[in-house]
Amino acid sequence: MRPAVLVLLGFLLFFGSHVGLATAPVRGRLVARLGEQRFVHFFSVVATATFAIWLAITAAVRHEGVAGLGVASLPGVLSLALAAVTSGFALAAGSLAGYARSPMALFSNPLGEVRGVARISRHGFFMGVAAFALGHVLLVPTLAGVVFFGGLAVHAIVGALHQDRKLSRKLGAPYDAYCAQTSIVPFAAILGGRQPLAWREQPWLAFAVGLLLAWGLRQIHTHLFAHSGLWIAGAVAGGGAIATLLAAREAKLRRLRHA
Repeated sequence: MRPAVLVLLGFLLFFGSHVGLATAPVRGRLVARLGEQRFVHFFSVVATATFAIWLAITAAVRHEGVAGLGVASLPGVLSLALAAVTSGFALAAGSLAGYARSPMALFSNPLGEVRGVARISRHGFFMGVAAFALGHVLLVPTLAGVVFFGGLAVHAIVGALHQDRKLSRKLGAPYDAYCAQTSIVPFAAILGGRQPLAWREQPWLAFAVGLLLAWGLRQIHTHLFAHSGLWIAGAVAGGGAIATLLAAREAKLRRLRHA
């Protein structure tokens, strides 16, 4: 059990600091002292550092300890898990393509007509990560791996719920109406008749990039945790930095249009 406990402690460090800094009282005080952009930079540094620590712990012990769920050999489970992983990559990539113009974007929170991936899920990135992680929960051979990927799924789901609460407080009734028209769970709003799929609005190129990325990472799967997983942390941090820069640019353009 020791490897799984170590991974759990790493998760609690990452999750606790991430959610703790994002809670309204803490965030409000830090934004008042640092300003919005400096707070975002500080938050990103802390998140990257704690994620890197969690990755390093997982990389060191992921093959040790108690066995995992052991369900990959059951009929249909492998296909289900692989479908969850690949569709998760596609959904996350598709969501990032329109991130800067979504209500979830940093600095501006533009709230307009529901379009594109938001028709599938208003938290496409979080749900993509959750699908990817839950697929791996079914596949990984040790309990330490289950804890790591289960932690990723928990973080993504809690992140979506927390963001909804934060934006509801900030934007009020218009955001509540936006939530009523959309869903967190992928396709729930479409199946419930609250949204059309709107095929022409979907970012098919971004979906394809996500699928290609999933295929590419599968080819180097055995090396993903090399060097204590630091390159994964770097890739995540780099992607976050690009998304932040795009959101800042979009917010600046929006201010200029309304000046």
